Amino acid sequence: MKRSKILALFLALVFLFALQAGALAVELPSSGDFSGRLVIIHTNDTHGRDLSGVYTTAAAAQLKDDYASAGADVLLLSAGDAVQGTPLVNFSQGASAIEFMNAAGYDAMSPGNHEFDWGVSNLKKLAGIAKFPFLAVNIIDTGTGKPLFDASRVIAVGGRNVGILGIDTPETATSAHPDKLKGVSFLSGRAMYEAVQKEVNLLKSRGCDLIIAIGHLGDDDSSAAAGNRSIDLLENVTGIDLFIDGHSHTEIDGGAITGGTLRVSTGEYLNHIGVVICDGSAYAAGLLNEGDYKGADPKVLKLLSDKNAEVDSALSTVIGRAEVVLDGARAPGVRTRETNLGDFAADAILWGAKDWLGDGAADAVIINGGSIRETIQAGEISMKTMNMVFPFGNEIATIEVTGAELLEALEAACFAAPEPSGAFPQVAGLSFSLHTGYMYENGVQYPDSPYYAPARPGLRVRDLKIGGEPVDPAKTYIIATNDFLAAGGDTYGAFLGKRARKTGLTLDDALTNYTRAVQGGVITALKYGEPARRINIAPSPSSGDKDGSRH
Repeated sequence: MKRSKILALFLALVFLFALQAGALAVELPSSGDFSGRLVIIHTNDTHGRDLSGVYTTAAAAQLKDDYASAGADVLLLSAGDAVQGTPLVNFSQGASAIEFMNAAGYDAMSPGNHEFDWGVSNLKKLAGIAKFPFLAVNIIDTGTGKPLFDASRVIAVGGRNVGILGIDTPETATSAHPDKLKGVSFLSGRAMYEAVQKEVNLLKSRGCDLIIAIGHLGDDDSSAAAGNRSIDLLENVTGIDLFIDGHSHTEIDGGAITGGTLRVSTGEYLNHIGVVICDGSAYAAGLLNEGDYKGADPKVLKLLSDKNAEVDSALSTVIGRAEVVLDGARAPGVRTRETNLGDFAADAILWGAKDWLGDGAADAVIINGGSIRETIQAGEISMKTMNMVFPFGNEIATIEVTGAELLEALEAACFAAPEPSGAFPQVAGLSFSLHTGYMYENGVQYPDSPYYAPARPGLRVRDLKIGGEPVDPAKTYIIATNDFLAAGGDTYGAFLGKRARKTGLTLDDALTNYTRAVQGGVITALKYGEPARRINIAPSPSSGDKDGSRH
């Protein structure tokens, strides 16, 4: 082996050891002199919890100031999904979130899929008011063929040239409303790897001492087939020193090593703040847990509090009460199984469709569990509560599908079960059994989508009924859903090309109206205390039925 190769291997092993040895609890700014060190503070998937998380954006702002006061050079970075999630930021279509981030002193951000929830033009407006760059290698302007935002930025800090590049999940193409993505496309898989590697090489040629990727990719198993996880990218790209991850809401305390790169992620909702301390070639990475840090910038905190009071005043009207907790958790929850909130929401949408369009307007309802973003606690319910359950501003729409197309849609929606997926259905007016003991089999890939039609519809989803009657594959049924799924969003490629009849009634308004008009202002334990068993999950094949079995 040539001496140069031996030296390169030795340095790589030293670097890997330094990363592993540095995966310890980080030092807080009160612990001493940080002169000569670079501190990277990072957040991801804050989803409007700027004031309501374990930490606040004011805490991130003060933490940055405190490290700087202790002598450190400091960067504050976001891996996306910051502008949507609670009324605090939804009310302004994300502008408030950017205002908070400006005040906190963020240095760069990679857009996440939810940055597109109000459309490309709105996202461009948000980028225009941001005092920090939006970075994304793989969001392509289809008109120019170039990245919609800068792919990377070099920031000179403390005598170092730090190269920062951004990456957004290609699943944005189906997890955001298709009508709101006109004019952009997303590089995925091999094309994404090549674009990222090219940008890394460019940053190295510009003399960068450290290369950081802020990537809204995540490590969900459901992203594995298309190779769109952060770990897939890092196994195919070299030269990234630090990868700040998002999208899957994964907590990585102390960091993880993938392909020689340190990967970090805070989880979600400002429940943690991430810190990476670079001291020469040694790294320490960790998450601040509740009680670890008590600082909060007073000016940023006042900005947050004033805006929250303004939004609360607008949405504070009490519209009823719940006798039980309605389960909107991700997993186990609305992304893995039927829940009582899924039933309640689907019932409200079925009633809303008929109320607006007539009694014959819909036979059944399908919504994706990923559209449900909050649990409803027992007690008083306000308009704000309903807005937090359905924060995206989607409206009810109906489409006509055959029984065969309906079966295909449900089979595809349950592809990841028993693992969580935002596509997992919550339903009303229909029922089925889901046999997770069979492996999902990919058929043809849906157009402009990372998802595949089922090769064998009916293998896992069986006993499909509408109104208690078996579904006829040739018969046409009217399905009420949200306008996102009606346009073929998520795994629902079977709905592509269907003419959607929109109601103009938003999902959160449907919840409010249903609670008032049908439930008399009370969501009762008698009706919604437990799931209604519309989806029967059977983990294993029945005895003697081995066709397609996992076992």
